[in-house]
Amino acid sequence: MTKVRLRWLPAVAVPAAIAAGALVGPFQASAAATLPIKTPEQLLAMVGANTVKSLSGKLEQTSELGLPQLPTTGPSSNTGVASALDLLTGPHTARVYLAGPTDARVQVMDQLAERDVVRHGTDVWLYSSKDNSATHETLPAAGTDGRTAPSTPELQTPDQLAQRMLAAIDPGTEVTVGQDTVVAGRSAYDLVLSPRSSDTLVGSVSIAVDSLTGLPLSVGVQARGQDKPAFRLAFTDLILQAPSADLFTFTPPPGANVTQRSLPQQGDRLPPGQPGTPGEQSGSAASQHTVSGTGWDTVIGLPAAAVPAGLTASPLLAQAARTVDGGRLLSTALVNVLLTNDGRIFAGSVPLELLQAAAAAR
Repeated sequence: MTKVRLRWLPAVAVPAAIAAGALVGPFQASAAATLPIKTPEQLLAMVGANTVKSLSGKLEQTSELGLPQLPTTGPSSNTGVASALDLLTGPHTARVYLAGPTDARVQVMDQLAERDVVRHGTDVWLYSSKDNSATHETLPAAGTDGRTAPSTPELQTPDQLAQRMLAAIDPGTEVTVGQDTVVAGRSAYDLVLSPRSSDTLVGSVSIAVDSLTGLPLSVGVQARGQDKPAFRLAFTDLILQAPSADLFTFTPPPGANVTQRSLPQQGDRLPPGQPGTPGEQSGSAASQHTVSGTGWDTVIGLPAAAVPAGLTASPLLAQAARTVDGGRLLSTALVNVLLTNDGRIFAGSVPLELLQAAAAAR
């Protein structure tokens, strides 16, 4: 789970409200016993009041985004671009264990390999069995201003994904309640978010809300004009109790290539020009990006200087993209990404024409 994957997957896979890096499941929810009727406002309140912090469960993914299956071996197959595109093409399975805000473990089961992210307190381990490599990071301790240490760089859970989407609700979103359902053996309400705009690729977003706890159990995104969910994240097994404490300790296997890395502590000054330097954020992609449109029609633009080196020249990206007027287009059922001839990137859950218009206006 490279930094590139975690940074770029949301922009390629789903709208800004869904933000990335995520696991999406082919789980087909079954009919549930009739639940007491609740309004959209009541369901939103249930999700907001959810206090589940400890659990263990299994997540499954499939993505019907219209991307071609790309090779997982061979030249450039291990690049960040390949890793990101791999998450968008084909099924993926993971197990997740949570025990409060500082103990977490995610195991992503690849074909004949496994990747782990383990957090215990301020220690974070990232491990790949494919090449027997591990990275150990030390997170900044909580500051005296009441802020807590940053969250673990892990794959999204349905709860995290749902919270991002619900936080982005605006007058351009219609919120309704669908049919009751069952996810991972638990009865759930179906909270449906539908764009009012006709200029977005997204048809609707469905969030299964546990009827007892308010915990989001699944998130599905329907592309406009498609029958099957283009993007779905769901628990297939779930236990709402604290996992064994042993799961949150990690020792690299014999012979593992271990990299040690320390992150800056809160209050530390970074060298001038480095992303995150107080008062000097001109070097960060976040400070350079542009935004046009609103809500579901939002287009995010990045100047050429803010695009990671080698991204636009990736052979795998060239294989997935097609030539269009003004550049190359990476097209999915939910998001279009335009890579302009001068090296800029424009992305959004909108038709190509809106991306081209945003590029022409800059």
